[in-house]
Amino acid sequence: MPASSHVLVVGHGPACHRLVERLRHHGHRGPVTVLGAEPRPAYNRVLLTSLLGGTLTAGDLELTGPPDGVRVRTGVTVTGIDRARRLVSTDTGETHSYDRLVLATGARPRIPHLPGVFTGGVLTEGATALRTLADCERFADGPVVVLGGGVLGTEATLALLRDGRDVTLVHPGPHLMDDRLDDVAGSLLAGHLRSRGAQLRLGRAAVEYRPGKLALDDGEILRAATLALCTGAEPETALARRAGLSVRTGVVVDRQLRTSDPRVHAIGDCAEFDGDAPGLVTTAWEQAETLARILAGRPAHHRPGRPVVRLKAPGIDLACLGPPDPPGATRHVALSDPARGRHARLALSGEHILGAVLIGLPRATAAVGRLYERGLPVPSDLLGLLLGTTSTVGPARVELPDEAVLCHCNHVTKGDLLRARSAGAHDLADIAAATRATTGCGGCADDVRRVLASATGGNGDP
Repeated sequence: MPASSHVLVVGHGPACHRLVERLRHHGHRGPVTVLGAEPRPAYNRVLLTSLLGGTLTAGDLELTGPPDGVRVRTGVTVTGIDRARRLVSTDTGETHSYDRLVLATGARPRIPHLPGVFTGGVLTEGATALRTLADCERFADGPVVVLGGGVLGTEATLALLRDGRDVTLVHPGPHLMDDRLDDVAGSLLAGHLRSRGAQLRLGRAAVEYRPGKLALDDGEILRAATLALCTGAEPETALARRAGLSVRTGVVVDRQLRTSDPRVHAIGDCAEFDGDAPGLVTTAWEQAETLARILAGRPAHHRPGRPVVRLKAPGIDLACLGPPDPPGATRHVALSDPARGRHARLALSGEHILGAVLIGLPRATAAVGRLYERGLPVPSDLLGLLLGTTSTVGPARVELPDEAVLCHCNHVTKGDLLRARSAGAHDLADIAAATRATTGCGGCADDVRRVLASATGGNGDP
């Protein structure tokens, strides 16, 4: 397609922000229009729990402004798409034309069917999802009940505890993050939350909510100035459905991230590729990079990366690589040391990692993560790998490419760090100011230090 075509993007989240930035990088020179429903600039919603915890402000979450030639309209909701005339209509009464349309509408919170949680079609006073900055502003003073013990619920609980809040987490599963963790890792995670002051109600279900109170299935009543609904999300597909595009769980796209209309693309949380809508920001960034190349007239196609979920919370190192029970695994290797808060479980096919869960083993997490993400074989000394003693020998010593992402909160690559250093950022504070690396959960600090040490001829090349 011509690199001068008009690209119209619906949605103004991290996926859109990355797309328009990379469009210019890859040589697209045509007009770009962005229509965002929220009345504020783009921000990194991945870091909302850091805002709850008081370690970041709303301003810290703001992403850089759009490149030259990109027109952004905030507070505008798209209400319809006329695919025949290539027009979109908005709630302001305006219409916008396009040559290529990109749906980056994200996902919406999944609200449980809980009696009392809705009043007049809106969330009852005191109840809130945790998807936007506006949601964070709805947290009231007083005790908080977090409903849902997945990744978001766990991160939110730890963040609120850091802010000195009284927090109870209610989760119907047998242990926290039970869709990703085995029971040993789940038990260790629960112990960590309890040590920070959390009250846990595991294997319990909420049965009714009234402002200030949440009733559980065993009759217990929890005080709740705020009920935080961390109960999952689902792709936002209503606009695509009304336009007659193919939708299953998400908006169905092909390898060029095209929908059933070849002039309409979809990326991020709203998109479904090959039957999967993972809802990971790393996937959104991958898709944004690929689509930017395509729209700039360069050959590219979407190849899903290997999914990695890291808990964004200071003081605990927890990573889930791949699915919890990957098909094709021929053996499993586990190391458990609950007394010291350490546990690892690898799922292997031959000498390659198909999936892993690691908690309390930061060096092993870094080494295993590199091998997994690059599809490299594990060393013969698996115990040494998990204990972090083989990081400087054999295949565990991996020279990362410049495009390797080190700060997953802010999508900062090794190349970004090296460029910042060349521009005069020499220590961790300078790097943080220049790239925002380490300013999210802080879990990438050791990797960033190793990059700096390597660049100056020191030891510890990542």
